[in-house]
Order: sequence, then C-alpha cells, then structure tokens
Amino acid sequence: MSGTVRWGVLATGGIATTFAEDLRSMPDTEVVAVASRTDASAQAFAERFGIPRAYGSWAALAADDEVDVVYVATPHSAHREAAALCLEAGKHVLCEKAFTLNAREADELVKLARDRGLFLMEAMWTYCNPVIRRMTELVRDGAIGEIRTVQADFGLAGPFGPEHRLRDRALGGGALLDLGVYPVSFAQLLLGEPDRVQADAVLSPEGVDLHTAMLLGWSEAGASALLNCSLVADTPQTAAVTGTKGRIEFPRGFFYPERFVLHRPGHEPEEFTAGTGGLRGMQFEQAEVVRALRAGETESPLVPLDGSLAVMRTLDAVRDRIGVRYAADGITQG
Repeated sequence: MSGTVRWGVLATGGIATTFAEDLRSMPDTEVVAVASRTDASAQAFAERFGIPRAYGSWAALAADDEVDVVYVATPHSAHREAAALCLEAGKHVLCEKAFTLNAREADELVKLARDRGLFLMEAMWTYCNPVIRRMTELVRDGAIGEIRTVQADFGLAGPFGPEHRLRDRALGGGALLDLGVYPVSFAQLLLGEPDRVQADAVLSPEGVDLHTAMLLGWSEAGASALLNCSLVADTPQTAAVTGTKGRIEFPRGFFYPERFVLHRPGHEPEEFTAGTGGLRGMQFEQAEVVRALRAGETESPLVPLDGSLAVMRTLDAVRDRIGVRYAADGITQG
C-alpha cells in the first residue's frame, strides 16, 4: 500500500474521539468515513473532525471502496460483529481492546482475517509505546536476570452507576475487560500465557466484576504475577517487574509510560525514556498499523494475534473463576 492510508472509524464514543484527534496530525493518513448506528451521531462526529462521509450503518462503512482500514471503537460486546463485518467486506481492521468478549470470538476473527489475507490487530497501544519496547529489550538482554514476579494494577474510583456501560453486562461490562486487560497484557508481554490462573472478585448486582484480583503462574519460568483491576478504587496504576538481578518500576500510568527506572544491586537507579519520534498517545499504534500495511504484513510483530488470543484465554479463565458470564459465552446467570 502506498500513498495516503484512508481510515474509517466505526463508532463515535470517547475512545473514537481520542483516536480521531490523534490521527489528525499523523502524516499521510486521514479519516475518510465514520459510521454509527444513527445518522445523527455519525454526522455530528464527521462535522467535528471534517470527515467527508458519515454513515448511519456499519455495513455502509464496510462497503465504502475508499476506506483501506477500519478502526473498531464499539463496546466489547460488538467487537466481533463489527470487525467481522469489515473483514468480510475486504477491509483491514484495528480493533479496540479487550479484543472480543471471549477467546472463541477472538479465534473466529483471527481465522477470518488469516483466511482473507487481511491485516488485523488488537489496539493494545501499550505494546507499541517506545518506552515499553525499550523495557522489553532490556529484559530480553538480561538486565534484570530471570523474571520472578510481575505486579500491575489499574483501578478507577468512579463512581459508576448501574446505568453506566461499565456496569452493563450486555455490553461486556466489568473491570476485567475494560481495565484488567492492561495488567494481564503487560504480564503476558513478558512471560507469555500462564499455566495457572487464580482470581477473586467483588461482583455488582448486575453480575459484572467491580474489583478483581488475579494471581497468574508460569511453572516452567518459576514466575508469578499479582494483578488487580477495579471500578471502585483509584489504585496506584503502577507496574513492576522483578528478576534475579534487579527490577524495573513504572510510575502511575504504566500502560502509557514516559519513563521507567531500573534498579540493580551495586548500581545507582537508572531512569530510561525513549524517543517518541514526535508521536503521542494512540499515534504509536496508528503508526504501527500504517507501517505494517505499507510493508504488506497481515499481522503486527508488536501486537501479534497469537498474543491477543492468549490474553483472551486468560481473561476467560479469570471470568470462569469469579463467575462472570456474558450472553456470548452461551451461558447465562441469574
């Protein structure tokens, strides 16, 4: 693919707004179409960002021949439907996290993209962040030895009322899929898929998790991860990786970091940053999609599909332990 990469934005909520704002200053890219379930919402979004075409249906966006890649920004509950619609229409797709409601849906999307030879990526912007990439390089090069523990948390105090999407089980609500996906993805970036999953949670009357604590284990590596997510507590939102020769600590906002500190016995603490190349926020993942499309790649090495599938399997295992079920699981709860 050469020339300007033409984006379509599917959905018009807060995350889609941030995406469109960040894309404005990206070179050789533009949003050419937006879709919502209503004409009014699509038109308002298009007017705000100067987007030439607005559609009141997802299918119309998927059928637009002038769209190269679609950013799916719906709630989790619609990720599979929206992404599959676009893939079936021959569009490349960047799909928000959590990738889908469960691993089965994620596997269906991955198989569809691979069968069609189309690009598909979960919008895990953390993996594309240059500071995170620098951290993984140091860990890979043995800077802290063998990893033994990972700690990470992401909690918001709210309050989120019963009517909020985060409390709506029909929309895939709960702390785990919206916030817990970050600590889990962080741990699995470093250690891969765990072979042991333990979890405890406090559930809302609607049947979604208000707070979840996870203990993941990797038998062969001799490592464990203690992770938390919450809709009722403003947690530190920090992360730490401890190895046999040192540790790495991230300050608040570990999922979009600007720095981290390396601690090693006998050495002064070392602070690491990384060049941003003038990019910010979601632009790191946008740049990776554009790079991959121009290189003719159908998967990103930074956010591999097998990794996204592995994270979804872990999230499924956690939900199984805490008793959170969605209609897409084929099991309902009272």
